[in-house]
Amino acid sequence: MSKIKHLAERTSETLKNEGIKSFGRKSINYIKLRTIARPKITRIYGDVLFINGCTLPHPTRYRVDHQIEQLLASGMAATRIDYDKLTLDLMKYYRCFVFYRCPITDTVKQFIELAKSYNKVVFFDIDDLVIDKKYTDTIAYVKSMNQDDKRIYDDGVERMQATLKLCDYAITTTERLQQELQHYTKEVYINRNVASERMTELSLRAIAEKKPHDDVVLGYLSGSITHNPDVELIKPVLIRLMRKYDFLKLKLIGEISIPDEFKEFQDRIVFAPFMSWENLPKVIASLDINLAPLEKSIFNEAKSENKWVEAALCQVVTVASDIGAFHTMIHNREDGFLCKNEKDWESVLTELIENKTLREQVASNAYQRIIKNHITTYSGHGLAKFIQSKLARNIAFILPTTNISGGVNVIIRHISMLRKHGYDVFVINMDNNDTDIDSKWGIVPVIKKHKMKVSGHVDTMVASLWSTLDYAKKSPNVSRRMYIVQNYETDFASFGKYMRIEANATYEDVTGVKYITISKWCQNWLQDRFEKEVTYAPNGIDLKQFEFKKRDFKGKIKILIEGNSDDYYKNVDESFKIVEKLDKEKYEIQFLSYQGEPKKWYYVDKFMHKVPYAEVGKVYQDADILIKSSILESFSYPPLEMMATGGLVVVAPNGGNVEYIKDQENCLFYEPGNIDDAVAKIEQLASDKKLRDKLIKGGQATAKAREWSAVEKDIINLYK
Repeated sequence: MSKIKHLAERTSETLKNEGIKSFGRKSINYIKLRTIARPKITRIYGDVLFINGCTLPHPTRYRVDHQIEQLLASGMAATRIDYDKLTLDLMKYYRCFVFYRCPITDTVKQFIELAKSYNKVVFFDIDDLVIDKKYTDTIAYVKSMNQDDKRIYDDGVERMQATLKLCDYAITTTERLQQELQHYTKEVYINRNVASERMTELSLRAIAEKKPHDDVVLGYLSGSITHNPDVELIKPVLIRLMRKYDFLKLKLIGEISIPDEFKEFQDRIVFAPFMSWENLPKVIASLDINLAPLEKSIFNEAKSENKWVEAALCQVVTVASDIGAFHTMIHNREDGFLCKNEKDWESVLTELIENKTLREQVASNAYQRIIKNHITTYSGHGLAKFIQSKLARNIAFILPTTNISGGVNVIIRHISMLRKHGYDVFVINMDNNDTDIDSKWGIVPVIKKHKMKVSGHVDTMVASLWSTLDYAKKSPNVSRRMYIVQNYETDFASFGKYMRIEANATYEDVTGVKYITISKWCQNWLQDRFEKEVTYAPNGIDLKQFEFKKRDFKGKIKILIEGNSDDYYKNVDESFKIVEKLDKEKYEIQFLSYQGEPKKWYYVDKFMHKVPYAEVGKVYQDADILIKSSILESFSYPPLEMMATGGLVVVAPNGGNVEYIKDQENCLFYEPGNIDDAVAKIEQLASDKKLRDKLIKGGQATAKAREWSAVEKDIINLYK
């Protein structure tokens, strides 16, 4: 049955059986569901962002667009932005960054420093020696600049060098450039210029449309005005050959002036201005011989072999100066010709002018070599491999929300330690919020799942709640998926809620998800009940945040109740039933909640709501005794935090706290549900100083054994 026919039948049934109101309601819901099912993507998490600092189209195309195409063909997600549009928030959406010919600015500097602090790698790409005045001062065109223009030009060169020095590595086009760049950065990778798919398509079309002619056409394609001295190198040879062969023509394309000596051949010289690259293959294909003279200089030795590549792609033979990249890449007399001096130039050109077969054979050889080895699609593996070899391992934690909670705080602490050990770590937030987490351990980058697509590679994706596991399992380009289990989430909901079934199913994964936990209790039931292999690392505490404070137990004794009153498993109601039986003249009742507020019947002297985590330690320091009545905890932090500050704990034992709390050693147990037992334990602490001192000492020892630095190695091993 077609989708349209099926939809029509469903519409008819709804109208007939349920009426127009129901039909309207279902139509609206259907539209909403379709909209939700197909969200508009506004953000991409990618592998590489190229930041283009060059205003010239030709070099930008080769070094930005073509390299992006190489990486895409090699399975890496890459894109570009111009440097004047760069914003700091882009940092969290990519694993690494390539700054191409980018001068330093305040934003560029801040961006690079921020990226490095998050263990993201920064590359600098350059295809000319425009990174130091000692090189650019050798260029004749630069020497001829007036003072003001030279000052502006030099400033750009120096600012480009400043960006280069901030980057971790460099990528370039030729061996001589690599040699010089090694004075400024620790490692330089050569990724030669290659032709794009579109260039190849246009070149093949130009070959097919090429019209036969009787003349022999020489061509010189200038990339910029700085190339004028190169023409001077072969000018005497060209004059002699033009005089010798009346069928010889010369095409000059680009920013180049015609020397006066060529005026006698003006009827055989075609001059065309600089043109778009899309039109260039037609011009190249109309040539018989491509001229690529280069004056010997360190600057020219660093230049790439683009002219040879572009001509070969159009099946045109190239004659080039025997220096730099031409010397490295051209196999003399096999796929091009190399000339050391004026004599070579005249000899080679004479031979090619008179021998059409030789021209065509060498041009064909060059074409075969280029089409197989120097096209973006075929040549990106080395670049991708180099970049990948420098990237830090990246780990994405998926959170249902970044709102403060014990579980979120654990993950933030793990992130800070992983970053300290060189990992690139970030959060994918399931709710519609991409505000970075500002924690005492540093800023945690947050990207929101909504309208965001993960196109880049993720080494490890970590689900953190049952509702996040499905996203981790469905995300592409992920090498390894983990599930950090911090509680038995099936029991988060009351019986009859379908959430219980969905949550429980996450402990039965068969797709290879690795289970990790920070709770011995969670490890036990995952192993015993679900037969899962589970890696465990102990939870820790920051003793600098929860510093010891001596209590004197004079005046009113301060009782602290902690927990969300909306979560039944936190069992906050029981804590308040306990304090109902306490003498309010003797005890002050404090309530700390991150979410729910006091119920009407709660007796509260001081209510603290959504206290920033950095200030929670002060809350514990201000209290004397913590009552904790939770039914369900994976790892119960409040008792440990209270112990660290020198306070006392009366607690109902559960799977999440018996890992570290010991009755009569660092706390007092009360029987869950036995209100009178809890009241008696509180009264006992209030009156027995010797017992208080013993429990405080035991609590301090427990807290010190759990300090983050003591368990850091175990936590890092969770993610290896």
